[in-house]
Amino acid sequence: MFIALYQPEIPQNTGNIIRLCANTGLVLDLIEPLGFSLEDKQLRRAGLDYHEYASIKRYVDFGSFLKMKKDLRIIAFTTKADQNHSDCEFKKDDVFLFGPETRGLPADILSQCDCSLRVPMLASS
Repeated sequence: MFIALYQPEIPQNTGNIIRLCANTGLVLDLIEPLGFSLEDKQLRRAGLDYHEYASIKRYVDFGSFLKMKKDLRIIAFTTKADQNHSDCEFKKDDVFLFGPETRGLPADILSQCDCSLRVPMLASS
C-alpha cells in the first residue's frame, strides 16, 4: 500500500506520516508543491530518526503521480465523501491519497480518483 500526500502544508504532519511509513513498510508519495522544505527542522523532529528507513518518492505534480500509479487504485480520503473507510475492502496495492490540511483535495483531483472515502470524526472536531 501507498500513502500519498497532495501538496502537504504542515511539516510536522508529514514527519509523523514518514514515521508511520517507516514503521509499516508503506511507501510515501509526496506530490508537489510542498508547503515546506524536506530539510525543515520541524519535519525532521516529527519524523524522529525514521527518515532513513522510509521510502519517499516525490512527484512534481499530480499528472506525474498519476502516470506512475496508473495501474493502481487511488482512494481519496475527504470530508466530502459519503462512504466510510470501514465500508471498503482494501487491496494490497491501494494508494491512500490525502489533501492539504487547510483545504483538502480539490474537486478536479477527486474526480480523477477511483473512489472517495471519509474517516468519521466527532461532531466537535
